Amino acid sequence: MPSSSFQIPRKAILTKDQLEYFQQSQTHKDIVSYIETLNDAVVGSKLTDDCSSSPGVLAILDVIEKVEQLVKDTPPVDNAASRFGNPAFRTFYDKVSEQSTSLHAGLPNLTPESIPEISVYFNECWGNRTRIDYGSGMELNFLCWLICLERLGVLQESDHKAIVLKIFWRYITTMRVLQSTYWLEPAGSHGVWGLDDYHFLPFLWGSAQLRGHKYIRPKSIHDPEIVEEYSHHYMYFACIQFINSIKTASLRWHSPMLDDISAVKTWDKVNSGMIKMYLAEVLGKLPVIQHFLFGSILLYDGPEIPQSTLAQEDDAHRGHAHAHGPSDLGGAGQREVGWGDCCGIPVPSVFAAAQSEKHKEAELVQGHKLSGPGIRPVPFD
Repeated sequence: MPSSSFQIPRKAILTKDQLEYFQQSQTHKDIVSYIETLNDAVVGSKLTDDCSSSPGVLAILDVIEKVEQLVKDTPPVDNAASRFGNPAFRTFYDKVSEQSTSLHAGLPNLTPESIPEISVYFNECWGNRTRIDYGSGMELNFLCWLICLERLGVLQESDHKAIVLKIFWRYITTMRVLQSTYWLEPAGSHGVWGLDDYHFLPFLWGSAQLRGHKYIRPKSIHDPEIVEEYSHHYMYFACIQFINSIKTASLRWHSPMLDDISAVKTWDKVNSGMIKMYLAEVLGKLPVIQHFLFGSILLYDGPEIPQSTLAQEDDAHRGHAHAHGPSDLGGAGQREVGWGDCCGIPVPSVFAAAQSEKHKEAELVQGHKLSGPGIRPVPFD
């Protein structure tokens, strides 16, 4: 690709008509195809399986390792009075942005001219700087970064299994560190009516890993011993274990959608359902896609947004769609509902909620009476 053709990714979708154009576009087809290709690559595979470690895979793992080190080098500030995002995340975000060029410089086959474009997806996949939150839109940015890296020759088709089992899972474990360190708010959380406060793709590809398994069934997520044993091998069970570790009460209470899915007979049906759900609730929802960033690699050639409208967009709402009432409808995207929308009220981090519960338990031990049952740690919307 000629160096002159690279461009800084920007938002391009604001209306329902533009969203519909995007859904018929080549970029949409490419994203869906990549998700399905990686999905097929990990069917029947475990996280602990050996898979190719090409120079590109190893270099990307090293980049993620360095990002996690930046988290360790940037401890949270004293913010004990708040259950919301820790301001130290902004310092971490700035460090990533400042070092982004040098982090990319070590990736094989990557030209310097391409770095300004692909680094935007990289910088935005760790969370939103202003709101100190994280959601499926940021996870999508990481997927876009991977697509760009494969287009540019850093990753190869032979790396597909390792992309999910090694690179993506390393990203998820790093995001858990970020979420727990900085108490990132869940962007557009559905509360109990979502899969996870933060992620979607680990469930999608995690269900692919389990397709055709001889013994484990979707209902096995209710067996603590099975969850514990297989959380080291399968993303789906690792996510269930994570949810159980930070939320009180039973899975049926705090995650009814996952409970409903557990009634499905086979992992094949769970997996196909996850793909359909991702297309509808992430790639098909305006509150998410109005913040999608298009460049020269992931193109948008549909109806344009007037530049004056873009200039008025508040970056603090990246990944959010607020509609507080009839008189506050915002842009077209703010009138849509779905996976990426939120109630307009900041949602506390589940880690902050869990910490609050621990303090309440400590008070109970000391003989103080608690108000409420103590099993509703987050103000679900």
